[in-house]
Amino acid sequence: MCWPVRRRPADRLRAVVAPPVARAAVAENPAGRMALVAGPVLVLVVLVVGGVAGVVLGVLLAGAVVVHVRRKESPQERRRKELVRADLPFAADLMAECLRAGQPLVGAVEIVARVVDGPLGERLRWAGGQMRLGADPVEVWRGLAAEDSLALLARAIARAVESGAPVADVLTRVAEDARQAGRAASSAAARRVGVQAVAPLGVCFLPAFCFLGIIPVVAGLAAQVLAP
Repeated sequence: MCWPVRRRPADRLRAVVAPPVARAAVAENPAGRMALVAGPVLVLVVLVVGGVAGVVLGVLLAGAVVVHVRRKESPQERRRKELVRADLPFAADLMAECLRAGQPLVGAVEIVARVVDGPLGERLRWAGGQMRLGADPVEVWRGLAAEDSLALLARAIARAVESGAPVADVLTRVAEDARQAGRAASSAAARRVGVQAVAPLGVCFLPAFCFLGIIPVVAGLAAQVLAP
């Protein structure tokens, strides 16, 4: 006689609820964008080139466009990662202080999730709910480590929980590393702005310099050389 196996609440939840990272990836499937860009490219190349060569070239170019669009990050995803990176140092510090005050890990995560808004708060609420229902904390944080902006925090907590290291001390180091990474990213962005601001000026002044400075000199020399 076989008795039915009773599934744990964490197993039932894992079967129906995906991590926020996976849900966001499904919601932002770029198939529509790829079809919108690759379709006109294919039609235009076929009409311009024509014949079998046009079809082959159009398929190749459309495939290249699809690969480029698939690899390119959407503005919504870029904005979400920026918000997570901006809130990460404060969230790590607050979680560390909650742990030092005597809160368990799941309690500290839930407190920070109520304080921190935005995509980071959503992911922390999911992690707290999973751990509250009995899921393995290591597996929960490894699941969140799939997102680049959360990898620093999630991997550090997973390693600390698995090894038994003090999570509060690990979170303090994570907060400092996140602040240093944020300062480095801000400096790099400022340097890019300077380069991007100079490029339009060069595009505007270079033709004028050529027409007013180089072409008259070349024309004068050519007139002297070619004169009888």
